[in-house]
Parts: sequence; structure tokens; C-alpha cells
Amino acid sequence: MEVSIELILQALWETLYMVSVSLLFGALIGIPIGISLVVTRKGHILENRFVFSILNPVVNIFRSIPFIILLVAIIPFTRFIVGTSIGTTAAIVPLVLHIGPYMSRLVENSLLEVNEGIIEAAQAMGATPTQIIFRFIIPEAFPSLILSLTTATIGLIGATAMAGAIGGGGLGDLAITYGYQRFSTITIVVTVVILVIVVQGIQSLGNILERKIRRV
Repeated sequence: MEVSIELILQALWETLYMVSVSLLFGALIGIPIGISLVVTRKGHILENRFVFSILNPVVNIFRSIPFIILLVAIIPFTRFIVGTSIGTTAAIVPLVLHIGPYMSRLVENSLLEVNEGIIEAAQAMGATPTQIIFRFIIPEAFPSLILSLTTATIGLIGATAMAGAIGGGGLGDLAITYGYQRFSTITIVVTVVILVIVVQGIQSLGNILERKIRRV
């Protein structure tokens, strides 16, 4: 059974919707946590062993849970938040909980690449911790953060495909419902090609932005 172009476009829209909304809310969670993981670690500008000892294992716990298991495990929580556990909007809840901790580690790694000499110079000029974070560390790490955001976005696309296994909608749902269950090889091929094109486009855009920012 072949699917119509309308179904393919609808599935593509659902995938882009899930990725964009999940990325937004995931960033609101992951970026502050990532910054906190850096500045509260031993020897940094806001060293706080208590905060670090809480955030670090919590992030590790969420990152260690396979996404497909997370999808099922938090169904009651998803239903409580959005009123349903099926569909694209419902899939956003586990996607956010999946990408937030993942993004925090990417942000942490990017910020740790900043030369300690820059931080020391900022402290010597009398900059406050907040000024050091937002005027020195983040601007210096911005090219790397762009690549981290690109990696997180691509990871989200893969996660949305898995969300289709429980009726999350999008290209993954299309491939499972029409491709696998109804033995439509062409549907699977089309969805794979679309996903490859989207991923390549995002990666290329991220690389271009990173190069332009690094040259400034």
C-alpha cells in the first residue's frame, strides 16, 4: 500500500513540530543545568559541591534511560501534563525529558573548552560571576554551542522516529503504520530518505553557522 503525498507532508510537519517544541523546552532545561554543572564544579567560579552532587547524578540517571523505555515509563505523567499519552503533543513530554539532560552535557562540554586564562583575566578585571558567565564564557564557547545544538537537534529527530512506536505521530509513525505493518517498502524508503535529507540539512546549517561565528 502506497501512501499519499498529503500523508507524507503531514508526517513531516508533525516531526518538525515535535523537534522544534521539544528543542525549545529542552534548551530551557538543559542550558541552565549545563551552565550550573560547569560553574559549580570544584575550583570554578561558583564552586558548590552540594549543587553539583545533586545535578550530576540526576543528569546521569535520565541519560542512562533508553528513550523507548522512558516513553512508556512516564505515560501517567504525560497523560497528567497534556491529557493524553498518544499523539504528537503527548510525545513532546518524554522528548523534553530526554533531550534536556542530553543537552546539558553538550553545553557542559562546550563550556569546559573555554580557556581558563580567559576566566582568570575576567576575574582580574573585577567581573562578577554572572558577568563572567554571560560576557566571557558563553561568547567564547558560542561556536561550540552551535555544534552542540546541532547535535541535540539531530538526536531529537531520531527520538521522534522512535516515538512513532507508540503512536507519537511523525515520520516514525508513518514508517511503522504504513511501512512495517502494511508491508509497504516504498513508504519505509521514502521516510528514510526524508529523514536523511533533514538531518543533512540541519548538520550543514550548523556547520555553516559555526564557521561564520568562529571567524567573527
